[in-house]
Amino acid sequence: MPQKTLLLVSVGSPTATLLKDLQDPLTTQMGTASVVAKTALPTPAYAFNKDRAQYHCNAIMRRLTPMMEPGQHLVLGVTDVDLFVPDSPFVFGEADRESRTAVVSVFRLRQGADGEHLRRRIQVEVTHQAGHLLGLSYCEDPRCVMFFAQSPQDCDRKQLSLCNQCRNELAKLNR
Repeated sequence: MPQKTLLLVSVGSPTATLLKDLQDPLTTQMGTASVVAKTALPTPAYAFNKDRAQYHCNAIMRRLTPMMEPGQHLVLGVTDVDLFVPDSPFVFGEADRESRTAVVSVFRLRQGADGEHLRRRIQVEVTHQAGHLLGLSYCEDPRCVMFFAQSPQDCDRKQLSLCNQCRNELAKLNR
């Protein structure tokens, strides 16, 4: 099966440099090629929910989907706003396999981290969402990148790699 290409899009203020830092882990861990979009999306005011003071993931993902160009299979936005889905107080990110679209926020990942520590957390969560786009589900191993993180500390415990079971599952999915 040919390698899938993932489009990385800045939504708001994440820099192109940050997005470039995500490319190597995506290739190494998920086997995807990735390209940084030439055009960024502005801060997603359209997705803001004033009752929650947060931004709805699905509204952002709907704006990302049309950004894919021929030869691009998946799109992932990186934003700096606080994200939510209706049944959770917050999420680090969200992926929709059907639309092949995901979004990750650095907002809550910043808690107690900066520099290299923050960069690693973002890499872990972007790799996690890319795994969902490629067909992987949550993993019960708290060290696996596919483990469901509920706190920044959960992200810190995760490795920037798949456990053997998830690696084998990804290999099956790519046949």
